[in-house]
Amino acid sequence: MTTVVLDPDAAASAKGEAEERARTQRNFGWQLLWRALLEQKTALVLGVAIGVTWTAAKVAVPQLTKAAIDQGIERNGPLLSWSLFIAAAGLATGLLTAGRRYLAFRESRWTETLLRERMFAHIQRLHVGYHDRAQTGQLMSRASSDLQQVQQFVVMIPITLSNVAQLGAVTVILAFTDWRLALVSLAPLPLINVASRRFSTRIHPVVLAVQNEQAQLASVVEESVSGVRVVKGLGTESVQFNKLRKEADDIRQVSLKAASIRSRFLPAIDLLPSLGLIAVLGYGGHRVVNGDLSIGDLVAFNVYLTMLVWPLRNIGMMVALGQRAAAALVRVDEVLSTEPAVQSPERPRSLPTRNSGSAVGAIAFEDVTFGYGEDHAILRNFSLTISPGESVALVGATGAGKSTVVRLLLRFYDVVNGRVTLDGIDLRRLDVHDLRRNVGVVFEDTFLFNDSVRNNIAFAKPDADQATVEHAARLAGAHDFILQLPNGYDTQIGERGFSLSGGQRQRVAIARAIVADPRVLVLDDATSAVDPSKEHEIREAMRTVMEGRTTIVIAHRPGTIALADRIVLIDEGRVVAVGQHRELLDTCERYREVLAAWAVRDDDAEVK
Repeated sequence: MTTVVLDPDAAASAKGEAEERARTQRNFGWQLLWRALLEQKTALVLGVAIGVTWTAAKVAVPQLTKAAIDQGIERNGPLLSWSLFIAAAGLATGLLTAGRRYLAFRESRWTETLLRERMFAHIQRLHVGYHDRAQTGQLMSRASSDLQQVQQFVVMIPITLSNVAQLGAVTVILAFTDWRLALVSLAPLPLINVASRRFSTRIHPVVLAVQNEQAQLASVVEESVSGVRVVKGLGTESVQFNKLRKEADDIRQVSLKAASIRSRFLPAIDLLPSLGLIAVLGYGGHRVVNGDLSIGDLVAFNVYLTMLVWPLRNIGMMVALGQRAAAALVRVDEVLSTEPAVQSPERPRSLPTRNSGSAVGAIAFEDVTFGYGEDHAILRNFSLTISPGESVALVGATGAGKSTVVRLLLRFYDVVNGRVTLDGIDLRRLDVHDLRRNVGVVFEDTFLFNDSVRNNIAFAKPDADQATVEHAARLAGAHDFILQLPNGYDTQIGERGFSLSGGQRQRVAIARAIVADPRVLVLDDATSAVDPSKEHEIREAMRTVMEGRTTIVIAHRPGTIALADRIVLIDEGRVVAVGQHRELLDTCERYREVLAAWAVRDDDAEVK
């Protein structure tokens, strides 16, 4: 049995470091929140002006009530006039409340929209390597529930500023009315500041934990819904349910902890003004009996103290909402502060135009080395040249580096050593969007959007006319089956296009690439998900699209490989053989082994 001896000094140091990190994180969150608010300072100033006017009307009511009692009742004065003044002040308060609320909600939604648009645009700019590691549910949580926390805080700012102004005005009025009674009634209130600071310190890490757990729950839900066919196919609904139940229980536990902290703070907000009321009734009543204070002043004092309850409670709510918003912005900034590893240069070069008279679409991999991790290289001194208009098939075993070649060509990643060029220009010298508009890809895992067939085909060029869309569909061999759909090109194909067969999805994806009209086309195992008996339909579409266009075909079926002008065998990240299909079958043993292994897999899949 091993005995572990804990060093008290080390434990204390670790605790201190953790507290310091939490304090730094909390302060950073508030800084982010402040910067977000500065972007709408004009509206906030207007909100303050409305709030001050609202405060003036609000605090006037007890003064008018006091005058009505002292002059209208005790001295038989014009009570009706004072009543009308009170009604007018009440009407003004109501109108200003409506204006203040509208402004608050307008600005809060504007802040939420601005942050959401900024975050969505940044997520789209981030490199593919980031998305390979990031959880979709986490990103969705930051773009939805975290930003809602910010919105809920911002909506309370004009209201809170009004309440703070009301708090200051009431304090001044009470002091001028009777400073002794004011001291007695307001004595418990400074304790609010102490309680607020303790509350802020304790609630922040708990609120952050709640939001982290909500993100974990969103990840489980997103994976379960997007992978529902796998879940149902394997009968593992209970497995996913148990995952969700665990995350839901975690949220419940940390939420209850947060509720416990709030339950100890908010009652103090209610109790402290009540202590002031008791003091007013006791000491103030004694002064009325002695003739030092009028009945109207005593009533006004009680009304004013009652008016302090909501502002003080509101301040407590704002502290909690502010902590949530600050914690949410820290999580949002974790995304926004991530710099894309792949970016366009400051002064990008332009690709030669297609009507320049020279052939376009030349590709060269020059002594390229690349790996997804520092210790594991996928491509090693990889060199390959593809002439304009040439079609090349990349063949190799799983993990040989075929798809990596495509990712480097699209600049999803940058090479570690060497370079990749398109029409003689290093990809790193090109604008990323310009590069990707000129390299069209039909991926193995075809992704179609929950939209009409027409919009999916015209995805790269939304303003394409119907004739262009239909021409692309005919070239891809998709036009006939599209016309047989319930609404033709306007048919909604459902999430990820699962209402279509695998071959139909591939043909729509090929049509989408045709509309984009790239100078280089990449067919990344475009027939792998298609039944071998239907493969010829896709091959014919591919043959038409490839004609006269630089094309890279990643394939393992002989019929698809035969479409290419040249075959390149890749093994362990290197080019090991180049030639025609029949030539490689006769001369390259490794080529025969790779095709045989893929044939066995296809046979197994067909049997299943």
